[in-house]
Amino acid sequence: MIEPALILASASPRRLDLLRQIGVEPLLCLPADLDETPAKGELPRAHALRLAVEKAQTVFARPEVTQSDRAFLVLAADTVVAVGRRILPKAETEAEARACLKLLSGRAHRVYTALVLIARDGTKRTRVVETRVSVKHLAREDIETYIASGEWQGKAGGYAIQGYAARFVSSLSGSYSGVVGLPLYETAHLLRAAGLHPKIGTA
Repeated sequence: MIEPALILASASPRRLDLLRQIGVEPLLCLPADLDETPAKGELPRAHALRLAVEKAQTVFARPEVTQSDRAFLVLAADTVVAVGRRILPKAETEAEARACLKLLSGRAHRVYTALVLIARDGTKRTRVVETRVSVKHLAREDIETYIASGEWQGKAGGYAIQGYAARFVSSLSGSYSGVVGLPLYETAHLLRAAGLHPKIGTA
């Protein structure tokens, strides 16, 4: 039986690297440009899942996918950082990043990463992974040094745990890879269930 080809509904180099870490190489990486503004009253978990579903459906409908002769799977993910019910932005300016870091300083927050996998026949599988992250008290120097690094640009909550900001994280309960952007245990489970298996040790 021929395995389905994987199409990653993302242009994120982090998500691609994470997939490769578990022996999965997508056939295509196709970003889905969406308005990611939360709906009025939308909670963080629901927001992450809605965006992941919309990303997957958007890419699923693209000509590169619909006109393919191959069996395929479309994988999408969305990561949301939240303090209580408050959804933090994907920081685009220094002011946004600084506000996020000040809010996260000295407290715990939650990171939700939603996964959606759609097969060619329209079968849809979903998961939402929740991780609790605690951040040490950030001095002004900590924040300004991090702002100067530029790592925060486009990152949910204004930080990248896989970079310099790792020194700020005092504890983590859940999926580290989920905070980076793709929870690998859950991703591997979804892919196996859909008939796609990793190629460990192959070129």
